[in-house]
Amino acid sequence: MGSLRRRLLGWLLAATAILGLLALADTWREAVTTATRVSDRVLTGSALAIAERVTVDEDTGLQVDIPYSALEMLTSTAQDRVFYRVDGPLGYLTGYRALTPAPVDSDGRGFADGVFAGDAIRVITLARTVSTGVESIPFAVTVAESTLARRELARSILIRSALRLTGMIGGAALIVWIAVPLALRPLNRLSDAIAIRSPDDLSPIRDRVPTEVQGLVEAVNSFMARLGTALDALRNFTGNASHQLRTPLAVLRTQMALASRADTPQAMQSAVAKGDAALAHAERVLTQLLLLARIDAAPGQAALAPVDLAALARGITGDSIPRAADAGIDLGFDDGLGGDPAQIRAEPVLLAEALANLIDNAIAYAGRGAMVTVSVRGGPDGAILAVIDDGPGIPADARAGLGARFARGGTGAEGLGLGLAIVAEIAALFGGRLALLDGPGGRGLRAELHLPMA
Repeated sequence: MGSLRRRLLGWLLAATAILGLLALADTWREAVTTATRVSDRVLTGSALAIAERVTVDEDTGLQVDIPYSALEMLTSTAQDRVFYRVDGPLGYLTGYRALTPAPVDSDGRGFADGVFAGDAIRVITLARTVSTGVESIPFAVTVAESTLARRELARSILIRSALRLTGMIGGAALIVWIAVPLALRPLNRLSDAIAIRSPDDLSPIRDRVPTEVQGLVEAVNSFMARLGTALDALRNFTGNASHQLRTPLAVLRTQMALASRADTPQAMQSAVAKGDAALAHAERVLTQLLLLARIDAAPGQAALAPVDLAALARGITGDSIPRAADAGIDLGFDDGLGGDPAQIRAEPVLLAEALANLIDNAIAYAGRGAMVTVSVRGGPDGAILAVIDDGPGIPADARAGLGARFARGGTGAEGLGLGLAIVAEIAALFGGRLALLDGPGGRGLRAELHLPMA
């Protein structure tokens, strides 16, 4: 994009050049008007001086004594040429016969522009009368001068205005050239403050900056906050993955080594089966950890969309029935809303994962022959999505910490300790919560997701 100083200077010069041309055009018009007004006043004075020297002779005729001072006042350094003519009642009396008088108005005065003797001229004609004592005799005085002086005056005014405007543009350019670096010092200080930061320091920028830059600072702070969230999610994922995958991978390597040294096919098959189980366990761990990483990096409330909770729960329950049947579980769905939609604000994929985790927990721990019911109903603070089983349940004193990652439901409990933590974090992401209660009749477990309505 180039230098900001040069860009500002370019815009300034372009804008002032355009405005300067418009100003000079207006100045030229005003200069011509001013020069014409001043010169016309002198021209009028010359014509009046001649008119005052028109008298009546003894024969009641007109005689003219041209005062050369009247013509002298029209001389200038521009070497203007002066012409005159006096007309009586019978026509031409004296002066330049070829000079054409200007039309006069009701006040007996008239101006005109024309050409005489090859020069552009300005003409004034005064209509007057002189008294004989008996009657008034009309006459007309016409004076003309070439327009060199007028043009010189207009040109002089224009040149002076152009010089002043050029000086102003040059001064403004100099001010911009000096002021821009001074104005950009807060940005330089901001750049230095960011440059000396540690790569791990993603705290908000608190330096004072001009109002125009405040939006940029807020955008950088927002970006660093999102970057911090992403880095925390990455650290959590890598830490959890290294901790949780180490054991099943070690078991897998051990069983593969045993299989390679097995003396009988039965021993080899046993080692391969145990290795396959360890690999399946690692796959489950990785799937859960990836889901946690997705939750950590999930956008805020602004990215959520309305979801029909009843329709989503019905679909997930239907997809889980074959898996429940293989485990000897009677899985069903109870629509406590009577078929009415329950609109909540959520991310459909994450909400489906939360419900699938609750169903998987019930299938895994309720035991063969148990009944598991997925229920949707209304509550005082929104909608309630519940998974209810009549299995052994979880002791009340062990439920409090099950929302934390890698927490298990009591000593010796199987599993990864991530299922309920994932459900709790997804619920919190949507503005809801997870509640673990006793099942019907005090038997089993009732896991409820309380979610606000859209």
